[in-house]
Amino acid sequence: MADLIAISGPLAGKRYPLADTALEIGRSPTSTISIPDPEAAWRHCVVRPEGGRFRLHDLHTGGGTFVNGMRIEDHWLERGDQICVGNTVFAFGEAPDGAIEPEAGSTTARVTLLRACTLLFLFKGMVTSNQASQSELLESHALSLMAELLPCQSASILLSADERALRDLAEERASEHPGLPGIVDRLLADGPVVDVKGCLVAVPVYASGVPRGAIAVWFASDQVPELDDHLEILSAMSTLASVALENVREIQALRRENEMLHEQLHTDAFGIVGRSVAMRRLMQLVQRVGPQDTTVLVLGESGTGKELVARAVHQTSPRRDKPFMAINCAALTETLLESELFGHEKGAFTGAVAQKKGKLEAADGGTVFLDEIGELAPTLQAKLLRVLQQREFERVGSTKTLPLNVRIVAATNRDLAAEVKKGSFREDLYHRLNVVALRTPSLRERPEDISLLAEHFLRKSAQRIGRPIAGISPEAERLLIRYNWPGNVRELENAMERGVVLTETEWLHVTDLPESITGSVGDAWNPDLKTTYESAVGDARKDAILRAWEQARGDYKEAATLLGMHPNSLLRLIRRQGLRELLKQTAGR
Repeated sequence: MADLIAISGPLAGKRYPLADTALEIGRSPTSTISIPDPEAAWRHCVVRPEGGRFRLHDLHTGGGTFVNGMRIEDHWLERGDQICVGNTVFAFGEAPDGAIEPEAGSTTARVTLLRACTLLFLFKGMVTSNQASQSELLESHALSLMAELLPCQSASILLSADERALRDLAEERASEHPGLPGIVDRLLADGPVVDVKGCLVAVPVYASGVPRGAIAVWFASDQVPELDDHLEILSAMSTLASVALENVREIQALRRENEMLHEQLHTDAFGIVGRSVAMRRLMQLVQRVGPQDTTVLVLGESGTGKELVARAVHQTSPRRDKPFMAINCAALTETLLESELFGHEKGAFTGAVAQKKGKLEAADGGTVFLDEIGELAPTLQAKLLRVLQQREFERVGSTKTLPLNVRIVAATNRDLAAEVKKGSFREDLYHRLNVVALRTPSLRERPEDISLLAEHFLRKSAQRIGRPIAGISPEAERLLIRYNWPGNVRELENAMERGVVLTETEWLHVTDLPESITGSVGDAWNPDLKTTYESAVGDARKDAILRAWEQARGDYKEAATLLGMHPNSLLRLIRRQGLRELLKQTAGR
């Protein structure tokens, strides 16, 4: 039976059997193989059965149809041919006893080369695939191709992000090949393994000098004399896998660079990161309010970036070339805050050994940002109101009136209207400050910005700490998006810095996140386990894992599903908690 296997592009991993009817490939939804690719023509090419063979016809497309790198109009397909349609590459294959014979003039070397190229594509697809089922399908195709090149009984291909993930993957595959974790340990310690007793040959896969994969192949006993020859072939396959990993890493580096440039497009000149509707609306208001010389009140929860918004207001105003002075009204006592705002004369109070200019005077022509304005003492509220109304002030201990030439931007996480009703904040000052109000959205209101912010803070922390970080694992990113973020952007930044410090690899995993975040996965669990894990500390966490393991009857994938975790994350947690032996006993009951 003949078929086409998509080994790269948007359809990577899918298989299309060829029968006794024509198979059309194109962008059209009515095509037998519909490719969501703008580089493909609406009706690109067609594969037709003719006389027991298959013939490929280009449908006069501008981009052309390519077979093994050569543009064709008509081509009799041979086993191992690679067909390029836009950004998609298909491999043509058939069962060994199929009806298609090689063209005259073809050689074993040419067929081997094509198979090697196909292996390269398959290795790339295994690493880049976002779906486990798709990756497994590509791996099965790669194993079948390896079996054609080597007379083996079974094989295993492990490709990972780093050494720790490689060990986890070996643990995951131990049910299929019980000795695989030990083989990986030997590979990492000593390099290629030739085990005559076990009829095994295994080779490591390196990328940038770091072990990131392994290929292990088991042979029949009559193949023992050939093991050294098989090692040479496997080493060549390992080189192909290394090239695939290196290419993927380069692509990922370019993708991260592209994401960084994309982030810069969504990070304005004021350092505000976000592309959500709420943030775009806020920045539009900043652009409108900034040039108008009026008082602004910034409202929002703690950690939402109110000072960044205040700076943005200053930078978009005609005062942008003058000073921006920030003062936290909650951080100083009433006496010190008054001196900090208005300045003081020498001898105005104990410790005033010299004249000092206050922030209002030092920021002449610029902007003064009063953070946590809701914490301002009643006496200072009255003095600030007079300053805003009269546009003048006096230093503490002075009778000389000085003109005020600053713009006031205030911020608070309190409900000032409610504070006014309670009598703890002056109503006249509230109305004087609340000329224009800007509200910074909480992180819960802008979940589409979480991944962008996380990557931004991850790179920022990695650069400051001096650690090479590749990115955030998919399961960790999903957890970040699901978390409620009571501490908002500030909490996210702290979590990313903590992850950079604690991660043992170049990827940030779920286990590198704070306990407050990892405990939030309880909402996706089996209801019987939800309460247990939400209080996940110490023995409670172990109990949750044991219960899930027992309910899943030792199937770690099913147990991970019950716990709402990625299987690899569960295996890492089991290893760190030292639960392997206990779980074996549980499964054996």
